[in-house]
Amino acid sequence: MNFESKESAAAHPSATDQSANDVEAIDRLRNLYHRLSAELGRVIIGQEQVIERLAICLFARGHALLMGVPGLAKTLMVSKLAETTSLRFSRIQFTPDLMPMDITGTDILQDGSDGRRHFEFIHGPVFANVVLADEINRAPPKTQAAMLEAMQEHKVTVVGKTYTLEPPFFVLATQNPVEQEGTYPLPEAQLDRFMFLIELDYPSHDEEVLIARSTTGDVIPRLSSILSAEEIIEHQHLVRRVPVPDHIYDYAVRLVRKTRPRDATSPTWIKPLVSWGAGPRAVQYLILAAKARAALNGSYMVRLIDVQEVAIPVLTHRVITTFAAQAEGLGAKEIVERLLQETNEEER
Repeated sequence: MNFESKESAAAHPSATDQSANDVEAIDRLRNLYHRLSAELGRVIIGQEQVIERLAICLFARGHALLMGVPGLAKTLMVSKLAETTSLRFSRIQFTPDLMPMDITGTDILQDGSDGRRHFEFIHGPVFANVVLADEINRAPPKTQAAMLEAMQEHKVTVVGKTYTLEPPFFVLATQNPVEQEGTYPLPEAQLDRFMFLIELDYPSHDEEVLIARSTTGDVIPRLSSILSAEEIIEHQHLVRRVPVPDHIYDYAVRLVRKTRPRDATSPTWIKPLVSWGAGPRAVQYLILAAKARAALNGSYMVRLIDVQEVAIPVLTHRVITTFAAQAEGLGAKEIVERLLQETNEEER
């Protein structure tokens, strides 16, 4: 059911429990999101679904892993998103020689005005609101762990001192799927910390023509600021208050449990194809992402379509396939799509 107006919200018992302030705030968020998408569209051609998923992660307080071949404007997209939101942006180019302190910062011995020397903490590039971790799989595991700890804890520890990262804190990491030599693939437990795996595909013919026309000129448009950091934090709290019907919780749990080959509810065909399924964090992210999507689209409660639309980016990197699946040319995405189709048929 789609509650796209205040009248329909008032007609539903779950929606009437919400305050008028929340209803008006969702209307404002929907309008802001439309303005944000239109502003990004001045520079980013196509990729509407990718922009929506980035916005979902931002307002749900999640992080995203972007996967795509070079030249699909991953870096440009992230930097322009930060530009439209007045957030401090930092780009970290991950390389094999990158050390943890290159990300977090470190203590430097300085000369004081009194002639004495003292240690002063120099903040690293992770101290920003939007952090682009470019080609995160190129750095060694110790450096990856430092980045992922900051993502999880929203703080860093250097020489025994803990420093809190200023909210909102949003990490977008990229991986290049066509280069494997000299890379350190993220372990499954660390992949689980990303809310979404966002896969970027090639643009259509018409979009590519438009890209050639709009990006080979002398001037790249500077985008207007749509949202402040304070407004983003306010809307992040709003997203958490979006109500969820009981049957949506049940649907999300049933879908996630089917990815686990040892679960009694998983279909028989999945057992030889999946070695490890999604954990409880997947259920949490399904619900949070569905809440954010509902609010961005002006809905006053989560609908089934919201969960269905976020299921693939939430579950794909949490389903570990077997050699048998790889031999058949089946990836995690194809398995999740089939599970999603079967679960949807049960709902009819």
